[in-house]
Amino acid sequence: MTRLDQPTVALSDDVRMPLLGFGTWQATGEQGYEAVLAALDAGYRHIDTATMYGNEAEVGRAVRESGLRREDVFVTTKLPPDRVGRERETIEQSLRALGLDQVDLWLIHWPPSAGSESVPVWRELLAARDAGLTRAVGVSNYDTTRLDELTEATGEAPAVNQIKWSPSLYDRQRHREHRDRGIVLEGYSPFKSTDLADPVLTRIAAAHDVSPAQVVLRWHVDHEIVVIPKSVTPDRIRANADIFSFSLTAEEMRDIDALGR
Repeated sequence: MTRLDQPTVALSDDVRMPLLGFGTWQATGEQGYEAVLAALDAGYRHIDTATMYGNEAEVGRAVRESGLRREDVFVTTKLPPDRVGRERETIEQSLRALGLDQVDLWLIHWPPSAGSESVPVWRELLAARDAGLTRAVGVSNYDTTRLDELTEATGEAPAVNQIKWSPSLYDRQRHREHRDRGIVLEGYSPFKSTDLADPVLTRIAAAHDVSPAQVVLRWHVDHEIVVIPKSVTPDRIRANADIFSFSLTAEEMRDIDALGR
């Protein structure tokens, strides 16, 4: 299976990102390596890591040892806030740890503490992309005002903004703001703030003979929001990947949307 066999979203003319990804926060050491290998075996073709996670070496080892072609796995990593001013050094260290010539997406993990520092950091990410160290660049944990600041200063909007997202956090206006700007919304922690016993989710899950967790992930995908569930449990890793045999109706989507503010 290639990453194009799954639903994807365009970041540019030649870069497409799978809507389902595998998160690796807290998946470190041998357990992290085994989890990523299990995810790739289960069909994930998008792996999300970060310098702060301390597992880039394990992620890269799993990608290399999976038997998959490099071009069939989309790899994201992120610049930590304490590396402002050392952007090029950091991406080069990440590539060495991953054992890759380039990543598919590099994100600013958190806005720098001084708001004015975001623009120079963003310029460094654009330079890394132009140098071929990453295929696309974006941000994480940015509000709309900060997104606009980067775009206005450089003429280039982030390809992606990775933020906490779930049915209970659904914000129609924020979703629209990303779409209007051509910025892909990527959600993390899809289950952390979700009540999987909510009657709306259990009813919809029963209608499709799937779990409420699978409904939550499918809801993201049907909204064309990238989602990156994380787990180190093989059974759960496989279940979270098994969301392409059903889709939600327009009415079900509206019912789940209504769980948000």
